[in-house]
Amino acid sequence: MARLQGRTAVITGAASGIGRAAANLFAAEGASLVIADRAEALADTADEVAKAGGKVVALSGDAGDEAFVQSLVARAQSEFGGLDVFWANAGISGGFTPLHEATPDYWAEILRVNLIGAFLGVKHASAAMIPNGKGSIICTASVAGIRSGAGGAAYSASKAGVISLVQTACNELYGTGVRVNAIAPGLIETGMTKPIFDGARARGNEDKIGQLNPLTRYGVPIEIANAALFLASDESSYVNGQTIAVDGGLSTSHPVVRKKR
Repeated sequence: MARLQGRTAVITGAASGIGRAAANLFAAEGASLVIADRAEALADTADEVAKAGGKVVALSGDAGDEAFVQSLVARAQSEFGGLDVFWANAGISGGFTPLHEATPDYWAEILRVNLIGAFLGVKHASAAMIPNGKGSIICTASVAGIRSGAGGAAYSASKAGVISLVQTACNELYGTGVRVNAIAPGLIETGMTKPIFDGARARGNEDKIGQLNPLTRYGVPIEIANAALFLASDESSYVNGQTIAVDGGLSTSHPVVRKKR
């Protein structure tokens, strides 16, 4: 239980779900944390970490805003002496607005948070890590970014962009020792997917949630956090530019029931 001992990690989107699970896990593994979100529940995550004996600083703000991302990196350096791990986890789904009803502003906001936010994390975290010759940057993608059938058009495009980002970024960081990888979650019960779960439970179909993947079940946040711990630790020291799908096998086929227009 010390795979991140002596290291500092930034986690965005840490108010709930995957981010909160990761904050608790990383702290239990020895990391000092700077956590961020724009939701008030971020304070609850910080309290959980602190009560368990972890070191944590919570900053409220927008992960798609460059000045805020810079402040996260700067706080990690000033508070804990450096930066070893940055997880650009914050994201929004935008729902399932049909393609012909979506507006440019709708698309722009999803891309700003999901893709530009990840870019900003890579940009500023890597600048802090390069002088040390090492570091791990993790971005949250999605199986929706791999192929159709797991999300709306704008969300899927933003996550496909994240997958491309980690590939191009790791090559731009050639020779620096800084690694960039992504995790592509499948159907996980979080605040973002709450409408899906609430609807299924209201219909009495809870047992069918996740039935389309080979494990025939949905996932929980700690299963994504465990994958991120691997990427944050030295156990993944030769993993770079990759997107790891944690989805019960869903992305092997993305089966989906289609509706005619």
